[in-house]
Amino acid sequence: MPWWSYALVAAVAASATAILAKIGVKDVPSNLATAIRTAVILVFACCVALATREHHSLPSLKFRAVVFLVLSGVATAVSWLAYFKALQMAPASQVAPIDKLSLAFTILLAAIVLGEEISWKTGMGTALIVAGALLTISR
Repeated sequence: MPWWSYALVAAVAASATAILAKIGVKDVPSNLATAIRTAVILVFACCVALATREHHSLPSLKFRAVVFLVLSGVATAVSWLAYFKALQMAPASQVAPIDKLSLAFTILLAAIVLGEEISWKTGMGTALIVAGALLTISR
């Protein structure tokens, strides 16, 4: 499958996540809900890594890669904890678009940290995403 197929699967799954989490977080403390979700992800991801035999790569991992993966995990944890708390406090239809502002932040950080260029199309698309997200919170 091409990369965009995986990205599309990720987007559809992420949209289901918002709805399923909104239903699941009702009457459950948000941090506990995040812990349950994370435990499921841990087991699922480990099973996939074992099934695809990728666990054999563990001894050859470079320290730098592990450090950045750990930092990415910390960022994910902060994101999920805040996301579940927001879902408890507001409608999913408002929380999800604000959460998706991560796309705009990713494009900006990719330019600053990774030196990726921002085309005028990407800039315009990003501006529209930001405008759309802001429109969803002004009801």
